[in-house]
Amino acid sequence: MAQLVATLASTHHPFYYKATTASPEDQMPQAAEWKRRIEAYRATLARAEPDILVMIGSDHFHQIFLDNCPQFLIGKAPQYDATFYNEEREFGLPRYLLQGDEAMSRFMHQSLMDQDFDLAFSNELKVDHSIVCPIITLRPQNDLPIVPVYTNIFAPPLASPRRFYDLGRAIRQAIKDYPSSQRVAAIGTGHLSLELGGPRQFMETGPDPVFDRQAIEWLRAGDVDAILEHVTHESMEKSGNATHGFLNFLLMLGVAGAQHADYVDNLDLFHTMEAYFTWYPQEGKHE
Repeated sequence: MAQLVATLASTHHPFYYKATTASPEDQMPQAAEWKRRIEAYRATLARAEPDILVMIGSDHFHQIFLDNCPQFLIGKAPQYDATFYNEEREFGLPRYLLQGDEAMSRFMHQSLMDQDFDLAFSNELKVDHSIVCPIITLRPQNDLPIVPVYTNIFAPPLASPRRFYDLGRAIRQAIKDYPSSQRVAAIGTGHLSLELGGPRQFMETGPDPVFDRQAIEWLRAGDVDAILEHVTHESMEKSGNATHGFLNFLLMLGVAGAQHADYVDNLDLFHTMEAYFTWYPQEGKHE
C-alpha cells in the first residue's frame, strides 16, 4: 500500500514568484523575509522524500466556468499544461508542463466513487496558479508526477464545510489503499480571509484579521469540531468575498487526520495573511 508521508496546506499567492525574482531595487520590502519563510516551508516537504504529489486546488474560472461547473474534479491525464495567459501577464508566472500519474488518478477516482464522492474527471485538464504556485514554492525542480484535484469554492451553491472535510478523509483513505510502495505527499492550497475586487481589497491586512488568527489556531490544533461549529458559507462571506478558499484548508485537515500540525507559519502581506501548515503521519495513530 502507498504511504502518506506528509500533508501540506498553504496559501497560493500568485505574486510570490515575481516578488522574489525581481531585481533587488524592484522587490517589495517583504520579499527577502517572504522567501526565507517559503524556503523553510519547502524543507518540510523535502524531509518527507515523496515520490508523487496529490495536489488540491481550485480553478479560477480559467478552464472551469459557469456553463459546466463540477463541485469536485480529478485530473486523469498523462501530463498537464500549466499557467494561463493572464497569469503570465499579471503575475509573471512561468509556464510549466507537469507530469501526471494516470494509474494513481484512475485508482483514486474509483476509490472516491466507492466512498460516495462522484467526482467529475478530465483527461485534458490545464491547471492554473492554485497548483502552479505550490510547485514554485515547494517543488521548483518540478520532478515529481502529480494527481490534481479541483474543488469549487467560487460558484454557489457550494458543498458544505463538512463535505470538504469528508472529501479530505476520503482522499486520505484512497492514498492509503493505493496498491503501490510509493511515498505520497498531499498538497492543498486556498486562503484565509480574502477580498477580491471588493471594498476591502488591498488593506494593510486581510479583510478579517480576527478570523485569520482564529483559523490558524484551529488548524494548528487540528480542531475540526470548532471549525465545523463556527465556519459557515455565511460567516466566510462576511470575512471577505473570496474567503471560501478556507474550505481547501479544511479539506487538507481531513487528509491529515485532524491532528495537531507539525509545522505552522504565517506572514501578513498587506492585503492577505499567508499561512503554511505541514502534518506528518503519527505512528500508532488510529482513527
